[in-house]
Amino acid sequence: MRQLGIFLILTTGFLFSASAQNNKSYTEVLLLMGSRFEITAVGSDENQARLAISTGIEEIQRIERLISSWDPNSQTSKIITNAGIKPVVVDQELFNLIRRSIKISKLTHGAFDISYASMDKIWRFDGSMKSMPDSASVASSVSKINFKNIILDEERHSVFLKESGMKIGFGAIGKGYAANKALELMAKMNLDGALVNASGDLISWGKDEGGNDWKIGISNPKNKDQIYSWLSIDETAVVTSGNYEKFVEFNGVKYSHIIDPRTGYPVKGLSSVTVICPNAELADGLATSVFILGKDKGLELINHLNGIECILVTDDQKLITSNNLKLEYNDAKKNKYQIQIGETNEKQQEN
Repeated sequence: MRQLGIFLILTTGFLFSASAQNNKSYTEVLLLMGSRFEITAVGSDENQARLAISTGIEEIQRIERLISSWDPNSQTSKIITNAGIKPVVVDQELFNLIRRSIKISKLTHGAFDISYASMDKIWRFDGSMKSMPDSASVASSVSKINFKNIILDEERHSVFLKESGMKIGFGAIGKGYAANKALELMAKMNLDGALVNASGDLISWGKDEGGNDWKIGISNPKNKDQIYSWLSIDETAVVTSGNYEKFVEFNGVKYSHIIDPRTGYPVKGLSSVTVICPNAELADGLATSVFILGKDKGLELINHLNGIECILVTDDQKLITSNNLKLEYNDAKKNKYQIQIGETNEKQQEN
């Protein structure tokens, strides 16, 4: 049985209808925040579309300077440097982002936690790890993780990491936030549509160049040209996290890059999580959270949140969706994949 997972393919209107009002889509692909960003603007004026893309890029770069823990001059680095010493006054924007992150931590009972960054030297997925980390090192790194020890002062908008050695990082929410902010500016620039895809954190606005809702195809990552279902999105974010590309393997066992901050160890049970909701930042945080919570608790969480849906692929190759997700299916006779809607309706991939 081949590995099944979620892979999202953006499709544009020219596949389905004639271009509306001579609109064209313009796209720039570049490396930002250490990830591949694809930024698209739709309109009849190429210069305006290019200007909108540049504006989106500048906004993402600005946010990277604000939240980067690698830049010693960033406000985030100053918070980390002063962990256990003193509070750091930060811009209201960063303060609000941290406050929202803590709300997601509370919602997910700690499955999402921006103080996970204290594990940054324990697990490495760049090919340099040659053996499992010892349990004492893992336990030590987890001891510094606790979102409840991120102390916020609303009046001074200061942030204090209560324990020395604590760190914060926005790897599980930063790209979604940047995509939100970039698209927000682009939507004000006399375009007909825009889309930002931050390495799987995708958010759209307006219409594609054919005047239709943006549409994405869902395919097997082993055969990305074979789309087995479609999802129409209208000013919606679609965020996917998967463990089938970034992992380490010891003694024949794969360990994914998605780590439970409560235990310090990579999670098992799911190979792919896609979250669909209006906000890329929230979708980003929830995709990681559902991965860590696992199929049952993760699906229960999403099914209790209004306006948010998900697609899960388990390690044993079962595809499951949240209760209210509506997909457009290919002809079942011509395609070997099927999705059944609902918490208990699961269908294993056919051989």
